[in-house]
Amino acid sequence: MDKNSKIVLGVIGSLVGIFLLIVLTIIIILGMSSANISMGNSVAVIPIYGEVSYGSSENSYYTNPDDIKNLIQKANDDTSVSAIVLDINSPGGTPVASGEVMESIKNSKKPIVSWISDTGTSGAYLLASASDKIIASPSSWVGSIGVILQLSDLSEMYRQMGVNKYALKSGKYKDMGADYRNITPEERKMLQTMIDEEYDYFISNIAQNRNLSKDYVKSIAEGKIYTGRQSLKIKLVDSLGGKDQAIQKAADIAGIGNYYNVITLSPPSTFERLLGSITSQIGYSMGLGIGDSNSNSSLLSQ
Repeated sequence: MDKNSKIVLGVIGSLVGIFLLIVLTIIIILGMSSANISMGNSVAVIPIYGEVSYGSSENSYYTNPDDIKNLIQKANDDTSVSAIVLDINSPGGTPVASGEVMESIKNSKKPIVSWISDTGTSGAYLLASASDKIIASPSSWVGSIGVILQLSDLSEMYRQMGVNKYALKSGKYKDMGADYRNITPEERKMLQTMIDEEYDYFISNIAQNRNLSKDYVKSIAEGKIYTGRQSLKIKLVDSLGGKDQAIQKAADIAGIGNYYNVITLSPPSTFERLLGSITSQIGYSMGLGIGDSNSNSSLLSQ
């Protein structure tokens, strides 16, 4: 082999070596990136839209607290997730449903930031108060800390319509709140006591969650609604901003900086709920049919 051939082969060998080194470097970088992602470089966003309740025939647009609790647990169990953002646009919910989600937030092992977009009031604010931080849009509606029980006395309307509406009951208070009569002073006192007790629960939890005094929270509560800007001044939220700021804040608290993925964990849609319900009914009907068939066979064999 002549000298020129050796030089050419040497150059080719060097180029091949450099190419292999570049490929190896790329593989290592991608592997490190993949490892970082799997180790927790993700922020999970969980939407909470509409009323927080276990469902109502009067309101088809609601968020089931069990769905939110399950999604928070799912994010906690996912090793790729380092922080959680609750995307809140809700006027509130029932005390039980809101309290359930609040406890789930408290028990989260990963930091949770609540972002209030348009509305985060009443029970929705109660659950948000358990977050590590609350960020609100400047023009959002926040607060409405209070409890309300709505009743109607339609007895006069029924009288004018010639309708005699009444009830047969086994207990003195069984028809308390019925629309065909007004409540008695004694019943009013009973209901007000229950409302005051629930209000105290509301105030106490927000005071504890937000590290504020109970008296201070009571002074700014009174069922008032505040804008995001106003709520910042009275310490109901920690800062103002949009969804991106909330996600970045969650990433900062988790210590993953600016390099993270954003994933959305959504509750089942109305269609998925309906499909699940239909599937369950079909399964039940099939099981019932089999049971009936077996029962009939047994009866016939006798």
